Amino acid sequence: MYTINPDNFGHTDYVQILPEPGHHWIRNSLPDIDETEPLLISAVIPCLNEEQTLGICINKAMESFNRRGVKGEVIVGDNGSSDKSVEIAKSLGARVVHQSTKGYGAAISSAAQAARGKYIIMADADDSYDWSQLDCFIDTLESGADFVMGNRFVGGIEPGAMPPLHRYLGNPVLSGIARWLYNSPVGDFHCGMRAFTREAFQKIAARSPGMEFASEMIINAHRAGLDIREVPIKLYPDKRNRPPHLRSFRDGWRHLCLLIAHAPDVLYLVPGFSLMTIGIIGLVLLAGGPIEVSGYYFGIHFVALATMATLIGLMSILLGMLAKVAIAIYHPVPGGRVVPWLKRTHPLEWLVFSGAFLAILGFSADLLLAFQWIFIGGSMEQSVHAVFVISTLCIAGVFMVLTGFVLKLLLDNLRNLSPDLLMEGPVS
Repeated sequence: MYTINPDNFGHTDYVQILPEPGHHWIRNSLPDIDETEPLLISAVIPCLNEEQTLGICINKAMESFNRRGVKGEVIVGDNGSSDKSVEIAKSLGARVVHQSTKGYGAAISSAAQAARGKYIIMADADDSYDWSQLDCFIDTLESGADFVMGNRFVGGIEPGAMPPLHRYLGNPVLSGIARWLYNSPVGDFHCGMRAFTREAFQKIAARSPGMEFASEMIINAHRAGLDIREVPIKLYPDKRNRPPHLRSFRDGWRHLCLLIAHAPDVLYLVPGFSLMTIGIIGLVLLAGGPIEVSGYYFGIHFVALATMATLIGLMSILLGMLAKVAIAIYHPVPGGRVVPWLKRTHPLEWLVFSGAFLAILGFSADLLLAFQWIFIGGSMEQSVHAVFVISTLCIAGVFMVLTGFVLKLLLDNLRNLSPDLLMEGPVS
């Protein structure tokens, strides 16, 4: 067992690891690991100038391995520390993976990619998560789970461990939005302590370099059809004397943008089909002129609304298809219906031909109306409803043609895709 000398907290000199009375000094609590030997656990710790608390976390993880009687390793994903974090990690027997790309996600990705354990457990280096309590994660993985999330709101949050803004607004709101967008059972979307199999990490293939990496992991885990479970954990105040790297509004906004951008069904397709259906019904009913239903008059203002609904709906559907393919390029996994259907059919041809047909039909009708007004005469007000319908056909047709070519570019990219989705770093 080791204790950390509290007199060193708040200073930049080397964190002193002291043996408790009656114990002799040893470099770490695990024997040197044969790199060919199979490991059960890889503990991954992201690090950027964490000399005050990194040693605590490493020792707790190693003691947890010993107590359970399993073979494990600690991997520190260093993100360019300028203090003595790297020296501390090496002195305690941890492996260090250097990642020059800045960000929490980049550090986690590089360290996890270098992991040799069957299971990977990740948590922060500030001792706010208890690295000595790994059993619940290991047991859940051993029972068949692919991905295990900690839940701080169920396990308990110590006083001062989480700012009120995060505890009562940020985390609940973002987690609620995520559960709604992805039909997810995860109650604490942004818990930093989580575990997964090495195969699951390859399938998740999260690539965000920043804090939003945490959300992307769960989104991609759902897309990959992984078995996701939760365990209660306790959150403690971190032991550092400096502010955390997290920036509430900047990182919260990035999380929100990522959650929304990766949910095209809710953002584009469902609203798009609803709007377009309502708009087309309105245009059909009002194409010939104003109508009256049960004493209610529906005139030019309603045909304008129907036009707007139809066009916004169509654009949402087409943008949703583009988003689906873009996400499939970013995170290619089997399954789904829209992208495989687009790959089997010929979307360029049917979008270009049907769009061109609608556009030509609309422009032809517009020319006929123009000739009628010029050479025959008559009131323009009598055909204003028809103009709205014709303009809708023209705009919709042109947008379909242009979208078809963009969709072809994305589908060609998807068919030829063979990327390495995970960031790597040199291991020292």
